[in-house]
Amino acid sequence: MQQIPLIDLQSIRFAYPVQSKESAPSALALNDVSLQARQGEYIALLGHNGSGKSTLARHCNALLIPASGRVLIAGLDSAEQGNWRTIRETVGMIFQNPDNQIIATVVEDDVAWALTVRGISAQEIRERVAWAMQAVGIAHLRGMPPGKLSGGQKQRLAIAGVLALRPQCIIADEATAQLDPLARQEIVALLHLLNKDFGLTIIQVTHLLEEAALAQRIVVMERGKIVMEGTPPQVFADLARLRALKLAIPEPLMLAAGLRKAGFRISPDALTVEAIAQELLL
Repeated sequence: MQQIPLIDLQSIRFAYPVQSKESAPSALALNDVSLQARQGEYIALLGHNGSGKSTLARHCNALLIPASGRVLIAGLDSAEQGNWRTIRETVGMIFQNPDNQIIATVVEDDVAWALTVRGISAQEIRERVAWAMQAVGIAHLRGMPPGKLSGGQKQRLAIAGVLALRPQCIIADEATAQLDPLARQEIVALLHLLNKDFGLTIIQVTHLLEEAALAQRIVVMERGKIVMEGTPPQVFADLARLRALKLAIPEPLMLAAGLRKAGFRISPDALTVEAIAQELLL
């Protein structure tokens, strides 16, 4: 028996409301988009600002509801308001600015907040909070005020708060955009760890090809449509099209393309400097 997709977007369309009667009708932010994500997948949702990727992400946990088409999360239709709580516990989201998700004045209390409002027992809350903080590497910060944390630590706190709800999927919507390069690498590594060790489905919304290169599957959006989809080697094989989509090509991909043009045999799977160096040693 074939497993149903965890996330199933079926020909969805969506337009944001017009600001006033005098405003021109809004263009479709999503135009006949279909996408499936299965349990345990790591998907990078790639595109420049305004391509529709964040709008699509918000449909995956019922923050937005399509004007037409269907969104099914673990078989639950997002159009049914009675399903929203279960959907949002199944698919958690973290956003660009972690300050918007931090509520409490102590790290441990912030991780516990969503559990407390759901009426979960004190013992289970303690167990879940301890597990979530340990999983994201902030157990030693449990008594700290969130305002004292670095940007990367705040993002880990936001992830812990979602993780404590025991979701099946985490969507990271440009969650590294405000971080320095080292913190960005650490958060991406953490998302991959959660995918590998706990089997969580991860959908990482990004405009950075170097982050997308680590995913199992890349979905590229432009003007509210999916325009490219495949494994990283498949998508990165067409650098000209990625440039046309206003995406910055990382140096390792440019290096690999230059070496191939010079006659070196570089595998399409070599997407990092380390992998390219290994190819040159063969």
